Amino acid sequence: MSTNIRVTSDAGLQQRIEAGNHNLTADEPADAGGDDTASGLIESGFRPAWWLPGAHAQTLWPFVFRQRRRLPIDWERLELPDGDFLDLAWHGHGPDVCVLLHGLEGCCRSHYMPGLMRALAAAGWRVVVMHFRGCSGEINRLPRSYHSGETGDLHYLLNLLREREQPQRLTAAGFSLGGNVLLKYMGQRAADSRLDAACAISVPFDLAAGAARLEQGLSQIYQWWLVRALRRKIRAKFRRMKSPIELSALDLQQTFRQFDNYVTAPLHGFVDADDYYTRSSSKQYLKRIRTPTLILHAADDPFLDPAALPQADELSPAVRFELSRRGGHVGFVGGRWPWRPEYWLERHIPLFFQEQSANERK
Repeated sequence: MSTNIRVTSDAGLQQRIEAGNHNLTADEPADAGGDDTASGLIESGFRPAWWLPGAHAQTLWPFVFRQRRRLPIDWERLELPDGDFLDLAWHGHGPDVCVLLHGLEGCCRSHYMPGLMRALAAAGWRVVVMHFRGCSGEINRLPRSYHSGETGDLHYLLNLLREREQPQRLTAAGFSLGGNVLLKYMGQRAADSRLDAACAISVPFDLAAGAARLEQGLSQIYQWWLVRALRRKIRAKFRRMKSPIELSALDLQQTFRQFDNYVTAPLHGFVDADDYYTRSSSKQYLKRIRTPTLILHAADDPFLDPAALPQADELSPAVRFELSRRGGHVGFVGGRWPWRPEYWLERHIPLFFQEQSANERK
């Protein structure tokens, strides 16, 4: 797959939004999402903080500066049929359950998680963070781990929650890698997703394009940070068990493509990185989704070039794709002053789930 990157202008972005036949007016409030029954490609109502004008500022501000207040968490270890485990972090009470999926090397303490957990709990959801294998602070038991296309564990958990918890409504939201997993899963399962509604934020829809973007410009900072963390985790894991890969060459894997080719692919049954990216990218599954789904993405996301975003005709009628010009990667920070930031996702995601509940009662 080509790794040539093309930057889409604001004019080009506007043309794509207009092709979806939906637009927000300029004076629509920042937490609005347009017609709550609309589907297709829609211009987002998000308004970025004037003091965080760029993609990297939006991406890094909450990661670096946001205070992470501790939430009361109930931990549960879920034993899996293959002998491995998932750790679940529960918060809140209520008749509805919302499953949250973190991003690459994230967890329930990631900067985007506690605020949304708190907001969803206040809106009546019992929230559970599904930690991907090895992401809860304890190394998983098997050589395999998790990746952007692994949907089996999510399917196992959702079936369990339906049967054991019997929630009135079961929803899910995924960030970045977790969003790719969620969208791919819903496309695979179609009408049998076990979910009533879903939301995916800052998704790398095309994994090859995302890997290429992270080799360019300041985006290489994120690649350096994350690939270093992945190498460190691999070394820690295979001090405890026999490694199926040669660890002496691990430090040579500096980019995502190199790491995925050398580690991710062989550990998870792919031929190589290209095979992994082709089979795991969620973009090809969007047309098959039947569950009401909200996708939130910024055109300036430093993890994915806008040329790789799905077109309106690649979305199913169940999908509402809100695209903003600004917002970075899992950023979406608004507010008039730096000392009073507003985290738009924490208003908008619960609002979407509430809208879907109201639509079902009509």
